[in-house]
Amino acid sequence: MATRPPTARDAGPLAPYACAPARSRGRRIPEPEAPTRTAFQRDRDRVIHSTAFRRLVYKTQVFLNHEGDLFRTRLTHSLEVAQLGRSIARSLRLNEDLVEAIALAHDLGHTPFGHAGQDALHACMRSVSPRDGRLEADSWGFEHNLQSLRVVDQLEERYPAFDGLNLCFETREGILKHCSRANAERLEAQEPGGVGARFLRGESPSLEAQLCNLADEIAYNAHDIDDGVRSGLLRLEQLDEVPLFAHYRRLALAAHPALAGRRLLFETIRLMLSDQVYDVIDTTRGRIADSGVASPDDVRCSPPLVCFSPSMRERSQTLKTFLLHNLYRHPQVVETTDRARQVVADLFQLYLTRPHELPDAHSRGGHPARSVADYIAGMTDRFAIREHQRLGGAPLFP
Repeated sequence: MATRPPTARDAGPLAPYACAPARSRGRRIPEPEAPTRTAFQRDRDRVIHSTAFRRLVYKTQVFLNHEGDLFRTRLTHSLEVAQLGRSIARSLRLNEDLVEAIALAHDLGHTPFGHAGQDALHACMRSVSPRDGRLEADSWGFEHNLQSLRVVDQLEERYPAFDGLNLCFETREGILKHCSRANAERLEAQEPGGVGARFLRGESPSLEAQLCNLADEIAYNAHDIDDGVRSGLLRLEQLDEVPLFAHYRRLALAAHPALAGRRLLFETIRLMLSDQVYDVIDTTRGRIADSGVASPDDVRCSPPLVCFSPSMRERSQTLKTFLLHNLYRHPQVVETTDRARQVVADLFQLYLTRPHELPDAHSRGGHPARSVADYIAGMTDRFAIREHQRLGGAPLFP
């Protein structure tokens, strides 16, 4: 079991390997500094006030929005990632504001209906021949990390001087967690030395970006257990098959023998989350010390440093496998996601054949298929269902 960091509340000034706003690589379009906020605080505020962020409240995490008021959405998931990320960043003396900005923005490009919507939109885009034959096949698809970057770089329309949110390099780097080589090459051609470069050079992102990636995993494993039990698709007895969960359930009962029901579930998840946080802090501190990194540039030239201990990684992976087979592939979930894929696929074809149905902002310039993908990706679950019915699709949801 990891040990509680003794100085978590008073971590002190930023570590030399943290991303300091004064040393930021800046914005693509230079702007005067804000008088009362750092550059990363400003990024966070721009994300919170964006249209794409507000839409996350009606975008699926696992269960569709209309299936229950208390299930997580992409918005509540992003808030939980930000909370976990900030807690860990404070103990590691990383930049909390940058971690928060990345965490709140990391799912801005996610489609309606969660990963089912993303998979359907990717298949639709791969089935269309790009107008420019020079495009590589891998760049002609859909991936939500790349779409999140596209949202903050191009699609948001809030400011008179630029498209997108004009975020700092470090925030944009953290948003783009994954990227194929073909897409990285395309980004590099558009922005030499920019956010695509590390994928071509084999470099690591900042520690803040690495932290958000792991906080994302910690958050969704924990809240998917909660939502799975709430939905009735998972039972506490099933979860006892998972060593990570069973261990903390025993600890909860040892401290509170009469605990049962949802209080027992909540206490088990709380203990599991806390110990995972302490494990990440302890393990990462050790790896940073062993690596000798002394600056953000050193971090980029090092292997990833933010991680679980081998034992916690193994137990976490077992939990992920359990959730895959028992929740994400549960027949009830699969039935819903199959219908969701059909909604997205139908909408894609409907808009391609009826481009006049697209709003003006999505029908100007670019390849028609990409414009359609941008529009569908920005939809909430309920708007996609309404549009599908309005355009003549067969009713697929109550």
